[in-house]
This record gives sequence, structure tokens and C-alpha cells, in this order.
Amino acid sequence: MAKRILVIFFLFLSSIIQAQVVKDSLPQREFNPYRFAGVLGAGTAFYGGTLASLYTVWYQDNHRTGFHWTNDNAGWLQIDKYGHAYTCYLFGKLGMQSLRWAGVKDKKAVIYGGSFGFLFMTSVEILDAHYEEWGASPMDMVANASGGLLLVGQELAFKKQIVTYKFSYHHTDLAQYRPGVLGGTDFERLVEDYNGQTFWLSTNIRSIFPNKTWIPSWLNIAPGYGAYGMLAGEQNPLYASDGNLLPPIFRQRSYYVSLDIDWDKIPTESKFLKSVFFFLNFIKFPLPTYEVNSFGESRFHAFYF
Repeated sequence: MAKRILVIFFLFLSSIIQAQVVKDSLPQREFNPYRFAGVLGAGTAFYGGTLASLYTVWYQDNHRTGFHWTNDNAGWLQIDKYGHAYTCYLFGKLGMQSLRWAGVKDKKAVIYGGSFGFLFMTSVEILDAHYEEWGASPMDMVANASGGLLLVGQELAFKKQIVTYKFSYHHTDLAQYRPGVLGGTDFERLVEDYNGQTFWLSTNIRSIFPNKTWIPSWLNIAPGYGAYGMLAGEQNPLYASDGNLLPPIFRQRSYYVSLDIDWDKIPTESKFLKSVFFFLNFIKFPLPTYEVNSFGESRFHAFYF
């Protein structure tokens, strides 16, 4: 739990820094050594500070061992893997835009800045690999790479993001049964309760059909994936944290199709709104959604988050 909370905390801190970058209007194309030094310093502080904090708070009470792998593919119905990919996509986009702001040539900004998330999450994986309780996960590495490649690949091929990785969360009642695992506060549940997390590949329709001018340029269609009924990684326990017998809770996958908004496509001259839109584009906007789960049940949500 501590590891994920710390990652989110430093993500929030980096977002504040990045907001100051984005609101400074469009990226400056002439190289600015002072901006570059600031970006490099902030990125280094974030990278080193986060890893040092994880080591101090999370790993110190565990048992150090040699580098080893672990197979956790079946855990949490793979929701955590989607989270890995999302984190790498998000950190990569922050890194890419920061280097562009500093005037780094675009291809270098895309490759080096866009790879920041993969570098960061791979470092965490290496730390995991040296502790008996954890281990490096091959599927975590695949997920990390997929998030970075989604960002970098689109920028190199299309010079824009046709598909944007997004996240949404809604509160569930399952955390009450195991608050130590799924979170005891609203903030902890945002990070720990995989039952309420959904990940989306929000796709801009006009980018696929550029001649269909009647389609709003900001309108997206977003397939999504989530899961429910998970009280533990691979198999639900029989008893709650208070020792009482748990009701039958069945684990299920859910698949979604929804409309969404591409905030980057909404024109504005306001520097403040540009900054707000940049960060809104990491979050799925609640709009009409169709859901079908692994039991074959389907439902329509007027608004789903």
C-alpha cells in the first residue's frame, strides 16, 4: 500500500510542476538551456526522491535477496497491469512535453522524454526483484513497455495522439471488508481498490475519419476494461478483516464502450485552460456507457466513471 500511495503522491507533485510548464503557452522550439536545466533537475529530483522514499518506507522491513523473477499474471484480473501501462504513458507524456517546452528537438523530446515512465517503472521493478516478498514481474515489464510504446509510437508515426490512455475511478463497497488491502480512506481506495478502477483507450474519431467534417473534432470513442469482486490478488478469502464470514462475492471482468472528450482538440487562447485541458485528458469524462461482463450480463449507464 505504501508504495502505491507514495507513487501517487509524487505523481501529484510532478503534476503541479508540469502545470507551470504547460500554462506557459505553446512549447518553445528554440533550445533554452535554463528551461532544460530546470526540467532535468525536476525530473532527477522526482526520480531519485521517489525511489529513495520507496526504499526507506516500503522495502526496508522486507528481506533482501538476489535478483529473481515472479509470476503474478493471475493477480487482480490484470487490472494492476493496466495501471502499470497507464503510469508509463502518463509519466512519458509529462516528460515529453517538458522537453518540448525546453526547446529540445521534437524527435529527441519524444524518444527521451516519452521513455521516462518506462525508465521509472523499470527501476521500481528492479527494486522489487531484490526482495524475497516481491520479485520482478515479466508481465509488469510488458505492461510498462506497452504504455511507453503507445505514446512514443504514435508521436513518431502520426505526430499526435490518436489513442489516449485514460483512467477513471468510482467508489465501491468492497473495501469495507478488507480495508488493509483495498484502502481505509478515500485516497487509499483510489490507489488500492482495483474494483473501482477502469482503464480506457480513448480514440479520436476525426483522426480516423478526417473527411467527416460533421463529426466534432473533440469527440472520442473509448473502449474500457475493469473488474469487480476482488478482495485479494488471486483468490478471495473466506473471512473479512474482522473475522466474520464474507458473503459470496464473484470475481468478474467488465468491458465498456463509451463516448469521451479529447480536451486537446478544444481550441482556446487561454493559457490557464490549456493547462487544465492537458491534465483533464488523462481522465475519462463520464458520458453514456455500455457495459458487458464476463457472465454475459449487460447494462447501460447514462454516466459512468
